[in-house]
Amino acid sequence: MTKSGAMLSRRAFLLAGATLGTGSVLAPSQTSEARVLPSAVASRTVALSAGEMDLHLLGPDKPATRIFAYDGEPFRLIRAKRGEQIEFTFDNHLSEGSTVHFHGIRMPNEYDGVPTLTQPVVQPGGRFVYRIPFNDPGTFFFHPHCDETGQVGRGLAGVMIVDDPRDPKFDAEHILCLKDWRLAEDGTYLAMSEPDGASKAGTYGATRTVNGVPTLDLKAPANSDVRVRILNLDSTRVMDIGVEGADAALIAIDGHALPPIPLDKLPDGIWRFGPAQRIDLHIRMPEAGKSVQIGDYRAADIYHFATLTAEPSDKRKRPFRALALPAAKLPQPDLKRAEQSTFTLQQATDAAVKETGLPPDDPLAKALIDSLCVGSTTYWAISQESWPTGDKRNVPPPLARMVEGKSYRVTIKNGTRYPHPVHLHGHAFAVIDSSSGRLPKHFADTVLVQPDETVDIAFVAASGDWVFHCHILEHMEAGMMGWFRVV
Repeated sequence: MTKSGAMLSRRAFLLAGATLGTGSVLAPSQTSEARVLPSAVASRTVALSAGEMDLHLLGPDKPATRIFAYDGEPFRLIRAKRGEQIEFTFDNHLSEGSTVHFHGIRMPNEYDGVPTLTQPVVQPGGRFVYRIPFNDPGTFFFHPHCDETGQVGRGLAGVMIVDDPRDPKFDAEHILCLKDWRLAEDGTYLAMSEPDGASKAGTYGATRTVNGVPTLDLKAPANSDVRVRILNLDSTRVMDIGVEGADAALIAIDGHALPPIPLDKLPDGIWRFGPAQRIDLHIRMPEAGKSVQIGDYRAADIYHFATLTAEPSDKRKRPFRALALPAAKLPQPDLKRAEQSTFTLQQATDAAVKETGLPPDDPLAKALIDSLCVGSTTYWAISQESWPTGDKRNVPPPLARMVEGKSYRVTIKNGTRYPHPVHLHGHAFAVIDSSSGRLPKHFADTVLVQPDETVDIAFVAASGDWVFHCHILEHMEAGMMGWFRVV
């Protein structure tokens, strides 16, 4: 059955009545899409559909692979202007249910794309309308939040760029989407998840691509300033990004500007990031005829995924000074008054899925998570609490209850032997400390927590039910996910 518009859940309706006054932004209806008051009317409408297409991932002379994509475009690119609000009409043309999560975007909770918690699954042939405000400039992306290992594993992800007229002028820009694929020699898929991978570092793909091809040969004017946006859209792989042959600086993390840091001032001259994380680099091109290589240096077999060749230009060679991006206007946490919480990332067993539930009068107490949106086995937990797996489909209690507008400092401890990129929906948080000392202070929506490392983040809580999870997709689906309730 086709549903037009975003259906506001009874949970959201009750919370809105309890916490929002007559000055609330949204005036919801339980029978139609949530209405936005005139001050927040969408500036335009964008059609977005999930479907299948063929792509020659193994090479032009090799068998094609049937991938998932939005609107028949691998890693579909959508650009918005800072301050825009866009109405996305999402149509699901897949043979299974799906949703859309706009990763890293601060938005009303009902459009967050998390099945059961914020919306129903959009069934095959179904429709859902999202109203997304783009108040923060930067590099973001969008993807499903149900059967992510399967759907993202087959390529269902798009790029969301929010342009800012305050940005400095670059001479060129390149967007690089990194993703591995689990492919057999005939182009068909291997199992997206294997127990040995799901219970450890994750199940890796052997076919590595950038923008759907093995490598990219790009061009830019000699001595010019190039902005390179790099997105880790893989389900599993942690990467060490480095640049050879040119001066380069890190100018944004997860879309948010930070004071430029020359790459050679970072530990080992690389930036380590996990699935779902993004970086923006400023690269100063060398003289004409010379080339710049961008690669992943984490493995002994370096993966140089892009080469930029300098073409003749009238630009003169000059000292490199990185161009700073304008800072986003983000809520600033008050660290002196912030309430402290600690969450430990752990390995677990099925016993970690406790029988404790929500209070009987909670609107979500009897809600069942769609069977497509839970994993089969529990391997992971957050502070001895695991997201349901297998036949346990009841929504668990929140990891924490918070108050809208209040500042929170959250310590994330990694008690495992594997790295975990931890993502908090609906917020841009400040990364304020790490036990390893390797992280600069910056804003992000996902932070990579290394084995035995402790990372402190802080944020101003926004109203809603927001999930908090590892973005190695198998880890999330095998229990390493919880949620915060903010009222």
